[in-house]
Amino acid sequence: MMMSVDGRIDCDMTAQLPGTTEYYQTLQAIDAPTTLSGRVTAQLELAQSGKFDAENKTAVGVEKFSKKVDSKEYNVVVDTKGTLMWDDDAQYSRPHIIITSQQVTKDYLDYLDTKNISWIVAGESKIDLARATEILKTEFEVERMAIVGGGHIDGSFLDEGLIDEISLLIGAGVDGRGGMAAVFDGRGMDHGIVPLKLKSVQSYDDDAVWLRYLVKK
Repeated sequence: MMMSVDGRIDCDMTAQLPGTTEYYQTLQAIDAPTTLSGRVTAQLELAQSGKFDAENKTAVGVEKFSKKVDSKEYNVVVDTKGTLMWDDDAQYSRPHIIITSQQVTKDYLDYLDTKNISWIVAGESKIDLARATEILKTEFEVERMAIVGGGHIDGSFLDEGLIDEISLLIGAGVDGRGGMAAVFDGRGMDHGIVPLKLKSVQSYDDDAVWLRYLVKK
């Protein structure tokens, strides 16, 4: 993740920080060719404008998946009820996998099929991240994945014990605006600190710093 010194990750803000040129270098260095983002981040960076409106609102109600292409790397997007709009998958640099809950409609899955986009349905009222991650590994052969979404999706993966390593590129600047999302956000007040072990530290000429931590299990 790219963040300010005070841990904020607003995209418009981080784009102004020294260190943005190193972000993709660090992402490549951690050897995670598949990335996962949440709905909000995907709406900003990947999806088309607009919101899918199903004619039949009936939820699918079962776990299943559809694999459209074989690849060594994917853009994985978490979209609980299936609302994001997409171009044909061939228009993107990497094939997509959309993860939804069982609240998604058949109409939306059919829509993804017309775009040749793979999908996974896991979890009843909300996405079962552990189960979805298992399907990504066993059915899509995803061995290593970088979570590059917002603070809430980061926090959810952390709470589920699905994060092994934290990679933070800190740009030389402070945000400080109230209400802006942090790297990990939205965790319940009853959750304690997650202990980490420092793996490496690297500084750059533009005063950015790259920190890597292992999550203690």
